[in-house]
Amino acid sequence: MQNLTLIIPSKQEAESLPVFLKELENFNCKKLIVLQREDYVTKTSIDNFNNIEILVQKKNGYGNALIEGINNVKTEFCCIINADGSMDPKYLFKMMEKCNDQDFVFTSRYQKPGGGSDDDDFITLIGNKIFSLIGNLFFRLNISDILFTYILGKSASFKKLDLKKEDFRICVELPIKANRLGLSYISLPSHERSRIGGKKKVNALKDGFLILIEMIRLFFKKT
Repeated sequence: MQNLTLIIPSKQEAESLPVFLKELENFNCKKLIVLQREDYVTKTSIDNFNNIEILVQKKNGYGNALIEGINNVKTEFCCIINADGSMDPKYLFKMMEKCNDQDFVFTSRYQKPGGGSDDDDFITLIGNKIFSLIGNLFFRLNISDILFTYILGKSASFKKLDLKKEDFRICVELPIKANRLGLSYISLPSHERSRIGGKKKVNALKDGFLILIEMIRLFFKKT
């Protein structure tokens, strides 16, 4: 896994990030921690960790963390994996294996057998299902969990996407652009764990509305 970089967006994750990095010590890959400039508490929480790289964002936002992370990757492969511990790194081995023949490997909490979530509530479950259905109907995607950003891919393919959305709208921008560019992808089942800190960064209603508007915009913008 030396040719893999984990892009780890880590906004206000002082409680979760040290625990998650301890779990990742057994994975022989590069760890790129992406922090907001003013998040001194999270940065201080990982002062004792070695063999990690810290990238301070020039701008804020979850999408921006992914964009800046992708642009700074130097390895052949990279993977988005959140600092809250909800994305289980045990799937990395299978994802790497499958990515040899694909541009991207998406994971799905709703693909059976093996998919599931300890974090979904009723609102997020229904919202995820609806957005995934829209993605498959309007954009001819073939994924069952459009909002789950546990994604591994070839770094060159990530950079081809030229991602722009600096907030959670990047969740739908990424697979839609990959599909429109004719890049290859598959989906594997993944079980989402409970967040270490127990706190969601997503406002289900506000961010859901913004994501819906972005999907409508992308539908009418054919290129």
